[in-house]
Amino acid sequence: MAREEEVVLLSFWSSPFALRARIALAEKGVRHEIREENLSDKSHLLLRMNPVHKKIPVLIHNGKPVCESSLIVQYIDEVWNQGSPLLPSDPYERAQARFWVDLVDKKVYLAAQRVWFIKGGPEDGAKEELMEVFKLLETELGAKAYFGGDRFGYLDLSFFPYYLSIHQLETAESMLGGEMDAKLPKLEGWMKRCMLRESVSSVLPDLDKLRDHFQQVRKKRLDEQA
Repeated sequence: MAREEEVVLLSFWSSPFALRARIALAEKGVRHEIREENLSDKSHLLLRMNPVHKKIPVLIHNGKPVCESSLIVQYIDEVWNQGSPLLPSDPYERAQARFWVDLVDKKVYLAAQRVWFIKGGPEDGAKEELMEVFKLLETELGAKAYFGGDRFGYLDLSFFPYYLSIHQLETAESMLGGEMDAKLPKLEGWMKRCMLRESVSSVLPDLDKLRDHFQQVRKKRLDEQA
């Protein structure tokens, strides 16, 4: 590129949404600065760059903000288009990848929130809903190394942070009855392959710290509902 790029990511260390952006930046080899936000005392920069939702992550590229993790990943793929693309070049395959990411965002996140952070969540069908979506994704993965075949891409880096976070809570709390390892062997193998990638391993938070953090958040939210 003709001039030095200024790339800043407003982030929070445990956020699966921020992790998406961090993996995408690492995959593309984009030099950037991470600015950790205090979500209980949000910075003026965050409020100015994302005045609508006031949430992380926000990618600031040469002073211009891009918000929402899925849009950030697509933006990164389009702007830094050197090397392997994150989204497929074929229009149909690209649409399919976006379909599955949309499903993950609408189904996995909300069902997981109900299972772990809302009293009575497992009793309202959230556990079954979450496992049903996981099984759909396991079928979509099939015998492939990644969802795009041999190529790690948009769906992989979009789903992985969710799955890792849920896996860490399940390891600690067994809210799904230990079913992830037993019933989702293909996704378990896929998760481990993802974790071996340099773009993933280089940005992963400490897993013990992550698990402890999620347990504390869960306890706090349940106490607030008591």
